[in-house]
Formats: sequence, structure tokens, C-alpha cells
Amino acid sequence: MKSIEKEPDAPIKKEGFTTGFAVFFATLGSAVGLGNIWKFPYLIGANGGGAFLIVYLFCIIFACMPVMVCELFIGRKTRSNAVQAFEKLKVKPFWKSIGFMGIIAAFLIMSFYSCVAGWVYLYIFKAIKGDFAGISAQSAAAQFSKASVGIISPILWQIIVIAVVSAVIIAGVQKGIERVTKTLMPILFILIIICDIRSLTLSGASQGLDFLFRIDFSKLTAQGILVALGLGFFKLSLGMGTMLTYGSYYTDDNNLIGTSAKVAVSDTIVSILAGVAIFPAVFTFGMGPDNGPGLLFMTIPLVFSKIPFGNVLLVAFFFLTAIAATTAMISMMEVPVAYLNESKKIPRKKAVLSVAVIIMLIGILASLSADGASLLGGAKVFGLTFFNLFDFVSSNILMPLGGFLILIVVGWFLSKKDFEYELSNKGSINTKTAADMLYLVIKYVTPVLLIIVFLNTLGIIRLS
Repeated sequence: MKSIEKEPDAPIKKEGFTTGFAVFFATLGSAVGLGNIWKFPYLIGANGGGAFLIVYLFCIIFACMPVMVCELFIGRKTRSNAVQAFEKLKVKPFWKSIGFMGIIAAFLIMSFYSCVAGWVYLYIFKAIKGDFAGISAQSAAAQFSKASVGIISPILWQIIVIAVVSAVIIAGVQKGIERVTKTLMPILFILIIICDIRSLTLSGASQGLDFLFRIDFSKLTAQGILVALGLGFFKLSLGMGTMLTYGSYYTDDNNLIGTSAKVAVSDTIVSILAGVAIFPAVFTFGMGPDNGPGLLFMTIPLVFSKIPFGNVLLVAFFFLTAIAATTAMISMMEVPVAYLNESKKIPRKKAVLSVAVIIMLIGILASLSADGASLLGGAKVFGLTFFNLFDFVSSNILMPLGGFLILIVVGWFLSKKDFEYELSNKGSINTKTAADMLYLVIKYVTPVLLIIVFLNTLGIIRLS
């Protein structure tokens, strides 16, 4: 086993989060985003409901949380970006490829994520104008189709999202990332709960909850298991250097295991609350629970249209959904920005602008292929539109593969003593039992699970 040695030169002074409170909400802001409010509901709808939820929770406990702890461990130990961190670990140069894979995954995700975030931003202004007054299920579907199909509007709103995210990152870690996340994340919980309360009074509430929580493994496919793992990695921003980069900003007294557990639990709760908000409306208004990416945009306006002062709450909901999308994108964009700033010595502002331009160029392909009726909706690569291809490659290949390689580095190439020492905050807290158990999972259990998923993805084995 190789111990982590300190660099001989004094490290470059870099910003970090100021308190444990800031650490938690910044990390939660990275995890909680459109994956919870947009992606989780439609994927659970497309993969059989409650059985998919069980598999998803299994993936969170035995695959995602171990990877999160490993990323935070490497980040805080090295105080470096996703690429430079592996240089400081003193492992072979090959392992730097993990950081580069993470940067590629971050770009691919941001390309389609910024497209969906653009729809959210647009819906804020549509709500302000009162476009959803007296809306029906049919008109809700028409509104979404109008928002997602076209050339000028989707790209314009995507550019606005990227500009907002860029402005926050330029402000820095403390004045930008920390201030935004710790102020606005708690409010999102309140709005989701309000939406849940109203949704549970709808006539289709019992059907929606039955669909969400009923366990029927006959409806779960092998592909659904792969999707559950990919969703977990996507929602918790794993395997692409995000948690590693944020870990480099952590305070020395922050409990890495405790923070990981709290973030994973909070993130899962938000996802379930989003499902509770959406599925009663789906069944009340006769929509299909597998209605695809537009599910959020077609159900939430219907829910709020039936409540007093619903339009005001609708504006607030989409505004805070935009905040969730923005905080998640901030964490993704910080990965390549930190690399350019720290490793290539490019000034932060110039690094942000360079990354933003690349996202815009790739993102145009996603925006113009998000719907079958879009300009590039008929263009397919390996049978997938650009929008779906970017999603599949990042969520189902690059992120799990990056997570797998990180596990190998920590479990097989670094010393257990270093791992336990860092998790105990250099001996200040007693985490030995938890760290020992977690180390066994990191070394033996989680890698095997990820290998099985990869073999299934490649068609070498078939999960039944």
C-alpha cells in the first residue's frame, strides 16, 4: 500500500468553505437538483415504481455513498482539483485519467442539464405572465412542447442559465458557491412540502402513492437496475470529480462519513417528496407515469392551478427549482474551472468563461435534440439523440466507471491507515469502526457491484 506524502513545496493558498453548516449545504446543493425534481420522478415512472425505488436505495447505500466518501477523502487530503489530486497521491500517472474522465462527464452532463434548466427558467416567466391559469392536461402538454421544441428559445434560455452559473462561480467559493447554497437550499424543502400537501388532497393521490411505493419486482428489468445506479451517481454528482473538488474546500474538522450520510439521506428524501408531489397529479389528470422528461413541467402547473394563490406558489416553485438546478450546475462547472485555475494557472474569470463557451457549443446539440420534433430530434448516434446520448454516456458509463476507478485507488493503492486517519479528522474523532466497515465495502463489495453493471452494459452478461 502506498501512503500519501505531502508535497515538498508549500501549497498554493486556495479558498475553502468556512463552516460545517456551509459544507453541508454546499454539498447538498451539488446533490439536490434537477435529478431529484425532474429526473427521478420520470425514471421511477418508467421503471415500475416501488421496486425501482428499493433498488435505487440499495445502490445509494452500497455503491454511491462509498464513492462519495472516497472522493471527499481524496479531495480534502490533497486540497487539489480532480486531476492534480491524483498526482499528489503519488500513484501512477494513469490514474490522472480519472480526473480527465470526470471533466468530460461534467461537460456532457452540463450540456443537457443546462437545456432542462433553461426550461425551468422559462417556466418562471411563463408563470409570472399567468400562462398556466385554467390549464388542462392537454394544454400543459402543449405548453411543454412549445418550450422544448424550436431553435431560438431553447438555446437562449440555455445561455441564460450558463451565464447565471458562471457569475456565481466567478464570485468564488465563499462569496459565490457558499453564500448561494446555504441561503437558498432550505427554502426548496419548504416549497416541495407545500406542493406535497396540496398534491395529497387530489383525487388521484392514493393511486399515485400506490404506484410510487408498491413493490412489484416483476416490473423491474435489468436495464432498470442499471438506470437506478446511473441515477444515484447522477443525483449525488459522483464519479466526475465534483465531490472531490468540493472535498478540497472542506474544513479540517468536518466529519466526512457523517456529511456523506446526511447528504445521501437528505437527497433521497427530496427525491421521494418530489415523487409524492408529482404522481398524485399524474393519476388525477390522466397522464402516463412514464411520460418522459416533461413530467415535471406538465404536472406541477396542474397541481398549483387548483390551489388558492396557486400562481404565486408556482412562480416560487419554479424559481426555487431553478435555484436547485443552478447550485447543481455550479458544482459541475467548478470541476473543469478548478482544473484550469489550479493546474493550468488560468485566472478564475478566464477559466469560467472558457468553460462556459464549451458548454454552450456542446449544449446546442442537446437543446436541438431534446424532443423528437426538434431540429436535430431525428439525428441518432448509436440509436440515441444527442440529448439522450450525452445523458447515457455520462450517467451510465463515465460516472460509474470513474467511481469504480476511485474505489480501486483508495482500496488497493493507498494505505488503510491514511484512509482511517483522514476520516477521523487526524485522530480528533472516533470513526474507526465505521471506517473499517466502510473500507471493506470500498475494497470488495462496491467494485463487484459496479463490475456486474458494466458487464451487463457491454452485453457480456445479462441480468435476469
